[in-house]
Amino acid sequence: MRLVIIGGGILGTAHAFAAVTRGHEVVQLERESQARGASARDLGLIRVSGCTDAELDRTLRSRLLWEEIGGRVPTVGFRPCGSITLVRTEAELAVAEAAAARADAEAYGFELLDPERVRTVHPALGGKFTAGLHCAADAAVESRQALPALRAYLTATGRYTFHAATEARNVADTGSGATVRDDHGRVFAADLVLHCPGAAHNGLTRELAGELPVRRVRLQLMQTAPLGEPLTTAVADGDTFRHSPGFAGPEADRLAAEQSQAAIAAEHAMQLLCVQRVHGGLTVGGTHEYLEPFDFAVDDAPYEHLTEVAEELLGRRLPAVVKRWAGVYSGSVDPAAVVTRARAADHVWVITGAGERGLTLGPVIGAETADLLGL
Repeated sequence: MRLVIIGGGILGTAHAFAAVTRGHEVVQLERESQARGASARDLGLIRVSGCTDAELDRTLRSRLLWEEIGGRVPTVGFRPCGSITLVRTEAELAVAEAAAARADAEAYGFELLDPERVRTVHPALGGKFTAGLHCAADAAVESRQALPALRAYLTATGRYTFHAATEARNVADTGSGATVRDDHGRVFAADLVLHCPGAAHNGLTRELAGELPVRRVRLQLMQTAPLGEPLTTAVADGDTFRHSPGFAGPEADRLAAEQSQAAIAAEHAMQLLCVQRVHGGLTVGGTHEYLEPFDFAVDDAPYEHLTEVAEELLGRRLPAVVKRWAGVYSGSVDPAAVVTRARAADHVWVITGAGERGLTLGPVIGAETADLLGL
């Protein structure tokens, strides 16, 4: 079959990968010179630790698919690094203990470590904490490298063409297939069209699917200079328990009822997530903003808080912050929804709304769509 995929982010590229590796031909259109949305601005954390029971099988499958992709395409930078969520209060410790004691803790790779064992697993953590929840299943990829690397791999198959700086203007179902007209006047014929617009909920997306049950969420992150020593795992703080649905339960409810350790963290719905890049620097996030219109400027106060927390947990000064940025992703309004798929016509689908789990779940969402459509 021949597919036209509109959108060059992680969902569009994951669908292209699923289709091409099953023997189909794909033309992918991206309105920017390269994908510049949330996919490229992500932490690069493949996160099993924060998923719900209902999502666990799907998340583990996606993590396995990322590992397989990393074997085929080493330049995506896949690393099975795991993560440690460090706790500093009794309420946070109760959530970590509950997670480590759950019946499916082994599937998550959960183990509760005392400070001495935390430092055995992660010698760079020399700061203040009372315990750490280790998740061996978490992993990382290089978010800025992954999409170009996947496109290069797909191009080498001879069944994939990428058109950058190309905006789809019109999609029409022809009865036996569909056509896409771009802003260069070209028309692409396809058996199927998959529109993966990311956070672009208006324009062509609204024309095809109307109002979808999704919302836009803004986040801020930062990048440091090289740390000078390896982080053997990704690192999170206890505020992560407040924002990850996988930790829901009475212990998390009691934690949520407490004031976060810093008012700024509550104000910006913050959690510390820290992933080391292959060049040694740290990507650190992040904030969540839900009410539009979003400010066009980044706010310094969250960065100062993230720096303070990271330095307290590491027990050392962070390297200089060399980049700060904001991004906007598309998330479902239903927390239980993994992704929003809308059939716009017989041969046209709109797929968005994976939220901040888009990078984690991208490969499995692409594979599930391929199964659904009989590819």
